[in-house]
Amino acid sequence: MVAIKMHILVICHYFYPEISAPSARLYEMGRTWVELGHQVTVVTCFPNHPHGRIPKEYRGKSFIKESLDGMTILRNFVFAAPNQGVFKKTLGHLSFMCSSLLLSTIPCGHPDVILVSSPTFFSVYTALALSKIKSCPFIFEVRDLWPAIFVDLGVIRNRHIIRILEQQELFLYRAAGRVVTVTESFAQDIVKRGIPASKVAVITNGVDVDRFSPGPIDQELRSELGLEGKFVVSYLGAHGISHGLDAVLRMAERLKGYDDIRVLMVGDGAMKQTLAAARERLGLDKVLMLPGQPREMMPRFYRASDVLLVPLRDIPLFDTFIPSKMFEIMACGRPILGSVRGEARRILERSQAAIITDPEDVDQMTAGVLRLYQDRDLGLELGRNGRQFVSARYARPQLAADYLRLLEATVAETKR
Repeated sequence: MVAIKMHILVICHYFYPEISAPSARLYEMGRTWVELGHQVTVVTCFPNHPHGRIPKEYRGKSFIKESLDGMTILRNFVFAAPNQGVFKKTLGHLSFMCSSLLLSTIPCGHPDVILVSSPTFFSVYTALALSKIKSCPFIFEVRDLWPAIFVDLGVIRNRHIIRILEQQELFLYRAAGRVVTVTESFAQDIVKRGIPASKVAVITNGVDVDRFSPGPIDQELRSELGLEGKFVVSYLGAHGISHGLDAVLRMAERLKGYDDIRVLMVGDGAMKQTLAAARERLGLDKVLMLPGQPREMMPRFYRASDVLLVPLRDIPLFDTFIPSKMFEIMACGRPILGSVRGEARRILERSQAAIITDPEDVDQMTAGVLRLYQDRDLGLELGRNGRQFVSARYARPQLAADYLRLLEATVAETKR
């Protein structure tokens, strides 16, 4: 029985069917809220991430209203660009900010609360404007510490631009009814910078444990990929500047002498072409690189693998990150080789579902793969531990219920 039926407006640049952590998080949250009796409207753009190609059914259009699992989806025009190059990506986010305000302000109706998930600040400004127009609070969901991540990666170096962006960041935190982060470390950083702790909450990423479930090795998929009888080491996800995938290729080079070990890399991103060129240059014919796959295929790819890689770059800021693929892998009962520090490492240590190495440490990564290659029972044990751990702590329905209580509290406080 629902105590308060709300109309929840979700604003996000990325959404299903795009393959990314934010789209999966918000789609699964929204679906659960609908099942609990709430109305959910999603304002997003035409799908195009990460390759920058809009599907033909959306081309030549500026706005489309759809229905998905009980949610109303308002898709708006976007300047589509591949996930590489700051200028074109910025134009894409700016175009969505403008189109969503122009085209979705009336169709979105009268929400009780707005939830905006931020790849950049542009969509947050849409939420701020709509919160004024609709006289309702907005919640700022922080998935990355922006612009800090781009500063640490060297993408933004101009001190004046950095200062302006940091001022805008704090302004939006203060304007929001709540700030929700996906990690404890993000929350601590925001509070240290002057935002009241009472205003900041943590709702971690999680997983649909029914959709991502254990099972035997997917021999059919292995056969399709030419991986029959092989020990498969997989990386599934974005091939971006954050993941240190050159270390994965150097690890694969160390494993050349093992005829039955194969490295599978599935996904797209800014570094994909560079990595493909490095693969050719190093003669890594035992590394199979595939483009991004539909989300529905991810459980099959997990179950076709003997070990899954969760790597990040060796940069201090990434100590605050928790790669969401960790939870999906554990839900599928597969062992993890996690090359991470900080909060992600602590979670993996508690789960007893992973062999953990330092980020970008090729020697440790190679040793970890060989340990699982030589001890298959260890892999099975780690997989069982992970499934039990994630089912108890990171199941998406429980996280969605926690989020819903936060939304209700924010609405109630605003009315008071």
